[in-house]
Amino acid sequence: MDKILEAVVMSSYPNNVKQGLVRRVIEAAKQPMDSEQCWSMLELSTKLYLTGDTKYKREIGKEVLEVYGHYHPEEFEEFFNVRFLLSLLQEGYGPLGKRSHYVLDYIQLGLQFVLESPSANSIFSLLRIEVLRKVCERPSPKQCAKISKLLTQHPQCIPTGKHQLLFCQQLIRCIGQFQCISEGEEEIMEFLEQVNKVSGLLQRIWRTQTSAILPSLKELFTIISSTEEQEAPSNALASVVQFVPLELMDGVIRNLTNDDSITDVQMMMAIGRMIDWVSWPLGKNIDKWIIALLKGLAAVKKFSILIEVTLSKIEKVFSKLLYPIVREGALSVLQYMLLSFQHSHEAFHLLLPHIPRLVASLKKEDSNSATSSLEQLAELIHCMFFRFSGFPDLYEPVLEAVKALPIPNEDRIKHLLGQNAWTSQKNELACFYPRLASKSETGKIGLINLGNTCYMNSIIQSLFMASDFRHSVLNLTEGNSQPLMTKLQWLFAFLEHSQRPAISPESFLSASWPPWFTPGAQQDCSEYLKYLLDRLHEEEKTGKRIYQKLKESSLMSQAVEQHYLNKTLIEKMFGGKMMTKIRCLKCLNVSSREEAFTDLSLAFPPSDRNVHGSTSVLPVEEIGPQFIEPPENAGQLMGSPWIRRKVPKASDHAAPLMSVETLGFQEPGEAANPICGNDVGVDAAKDPPSTFEEQACAPKDSRSVPDLINYFLSPERLTAENKYHCEKCASLQDAEKVAELTEGPHYLILTLLRFSFDPRTMKRKKILDNVSIPVVLKLPILVAPEETEDVCQRRKDGAVPGSGFMTVVYDLCSVVVHSGISSESGHYYCYSRECTDTVPHGQPQDGVPKPASDKQLDFEIQWYLFNDTRVSFSSFESVSNVTSFFPKDTAYVLFYRQRPGRQSCLLHEALAEAGRLHGEPSLHKDLMEAISKDNILFLQEQEKEARNRAAYISALPKSPLWWRDLDRDKDDDSSSGGCSPAAGGGGSSSFHGLVF
Repeated sequence: MDKILEAVVMSSYPNNVKQGLVRRVIEAAKQPMDSEQCWSMLELSTKLYLTGDTKYKREIGKEVLEVYGHYHPEEFEEFFNVRFLLSLLQEGYGPLGKRSHYVLDYIQLGLQFVLESPSANSIFSLLRIEVLRKVCERPSPKQCAKISKLLTQHPQCIPTGKHQLLFCQQLIRCIGQFQCISEGEEEIMEFLEQVNKVSGLLQRIWRTQTSAILPSLKELFTIISSTEEQEAPSNALASVVQFVPLELMDGVIRNLTNDDSITDVQMMMAIGRMIDWVSWPLGKNIDKWIIALLKGLAAVKKFSILIEVTLSKIEKVFSKLLYPIVREGALSVLQYMLLSFQHSHEAFHLLLPHIPRLVASLKKEDSNSATSSLEQLAELIHCMFFRFSGFPDLYEPVLEAVKALPIPNEDRIKHLLGQNAWTSQKNELACFYPRLASKSETGKIGLINLGNTCYMNSIIQSLFMASDFRHSVLNLTEGNSQPLMTKLQWLFAFLEHSQRPAISPESFLSASWPPWFTPGAQQDCSEYLKYLLDRLHEEEKTGKRIYQKLKESSLMSQAVEQHYLNKTLIEKMFGGKMMTKIRCLKCLNVSSREEAFTDLSLAFPPSDRNVHGSTSVLPVEEIGPQFIEPPENAGQLMGSPWIRRKVPKASDHAAPLMSVETLGFQEPGEAANPICGNDVGVDAAKDPPSTFEEQACAPKDSRSVPDLINYFLSPERLTAENKYHCEKCASLQDAEKVAELTEGPHYLILTLLRFSFDPRTMKRKKILDNVSIPVVLKLPILVAPEETEDVCQRRKDGAVPGSGFMTVVYDLCSVVVHSGISSESGHYYCYSRECTDTVPHGQPQDGVPKPASDKQLDFEIQWYLFNDTRVSFSSFESVSNVTSFFPKDTAYVLFYRQRPGRQSCLLHEALAEAGRLHGEPSLHKDLMEAISKDNILFLQEQEKEARNRAAYISALPKSPLWWRDLDRDKDDDSSSGGCSPAAGGGGSSSFHGLVF
């Protein structure tokens, strides 16, 4: 019968004809027959099953084996003996070089017919040894899956005792070497199924033998932490972790992170490879294990590992959000990585270029998964905006991408940031930042945030960029008896000459710290600035006079020295004077008092008050970036930073000037005095380049800095409970109070009073109104009566005869921005530029130094953005638009520099003379040596860090494919189906890139 069957199978008949003949042979096999005939049929069916070159032949072999197993059990048991199975397992079946791949399938098929036989135990014992040997030989995923299928169906064959533990460990070793060579989707799905069978066997063993779990995990960690493997272990190891009971997680992580035998390099290698597991599809709890290990490392303060791993892996994790099949786990890991990385903006900023593209892709996908992920991603982004504010130039594209998505409230943001931080002790992370390889491309140096000290950093950078003040501080000689000013000099010198990308202001912070400030808490930068300037002023007054030292070193002429002998540096640079007049409305008696100021605190007018119609003594004007001088035919002023217009050319018709009224105390019916001659306006005769533009007027419904100054200078009625006690009337009377500026400071500091007390909430609230900031500001200054006529004749200051006022022009040089909704929280950063006179050494004409040109004062002077350690190039456009993009980021403190004019000519002359004699400030010997030593130290630190970092980076597993996910998504719009980046589908190559 075996000859007949073999002839039929090998014949050239069609399969349907063969099938009929085979059926007859199989039916005949169900009848009793002699042992020799059974043996021959079993040998033939074994040969067909193991070496058949077609699926048809193997199926026939299988059918015959099953018939003889059912109907001739004794003969089958005799044939299917231990010796035969040992030969199959150790030597294989078939000719050399073409051994059968179906031995394990054959054994699994035959076992079902010998389970009750006397030889069953011997067979099981043999298989327990042989499957362990097979696994130690590192079989392919397909063969491993067959072993797993065999042992799952026949658990009696699973190794026991110590062999079982060894079997689990070796099986994990096998999984670590699994690789899917093909990129076809069917082959990939087959590979995933094979891996799941193998890891499923481990799960089965662990359920019955829990003592094998921890040794198995130890073996897994040994594999992923190895630094000697030439090829990275397979991501298929992720399938093992998903079956570890979560109740063991805390103990496992605690043991790992407290094991002193595990080096930092090994730990970093392990966590890096675990993070790569987010690519493994359909895995459960993988993200939980990754996050648990990250938290465990934070608990033992392994911050250097966390930083390196986060920065090297976060972009890859982010790219996996494109794939619905792994999105949930990838998003969980991404959330923890970002929310815990709070000491620096680096990790978040790595993602900024990719966010708009990912958001667009998720919107296009339009699935429940994509919608949910978008909302969570937007919440995450707003948390990062809140934590790392002060980067409007980088954040604008991202904000545009997520503007239609929900915005979390501040309590939610604080909750998320609070519960995910690596540590509550911020000083523990101080040594890990700034991670900056070199100085900013701007050439400027940043300041390290020492724990909510951005309020100080922004003020220091604004003062440093006030070049006249900086030069004066740097020119101070040794032994000036001003300890705080000396510390400021050292800080300025390091900001000027250090090779570090950022320096620590710790020494200056401790010296200038207001005693009522709470350490580590956010403070009001305006309050700090007032305290600092007052300290510096009082220190100079009570110490050795700085101008006495300048006299001895012949830095100043006798006349200039005499004029400024009694003024401190703070008074000269930031000091102005203001006259407050109160007129009794009954007797018309006027009392006046002059007082000094270093800044003007500008309150916001009530919302129902029209601030555009000026009621001040002489309305403040804002003008575009241009030089203002009295023209022969003046044009109309146009001045807001919001709408950009070209400056009128010579051929344009000059518009009539807006009338400006002087509204001081006038008798009824007395007309306001107009400005003498032609008003100050734009020099329309000049024809600047076409790129030179002017800022047009602000919208009617917005505030502007001139509005606030006009409100500050406008008359105030003192009535009811605020009545004025008139000495002449000797009683309380209704009165009118007005403030007039009598001396404009060299640097005008304006503080916008954005924080007010809310009696309902009993908290200080922030006024978030947008205020347009003019790049050039005209300020009315009261002139002594004897000087008025002389000033008007010179016509260099826009003086107003009769009224006693002249116009002083100021250029914007710094803007300190507060980001947040409370003075007790949020973040400060500043925009600055260095305003100087174009011709500092030029001879003054008629006592007035030659002014800077319009072009250089405005558009050719580079703006910078200072945000703690980061310094970047910026523009006035960014200054103007920051609040429109980020409503919580509002201008708070403004620095303006006075243009050369009659009132400031003595100081400008003194500065010019000092600059002519000494040029750039020359630092004293001790300071230069300190800077030189620190620069050498920094180079040594850089070399050491480069070596250490190279060791860390070389240990990190490579992830060469992450960027392709984003690039592929950008270029491929035609995908569809279940596994692609978009609505889930199609391209097998993209799926291969996802998993492997």
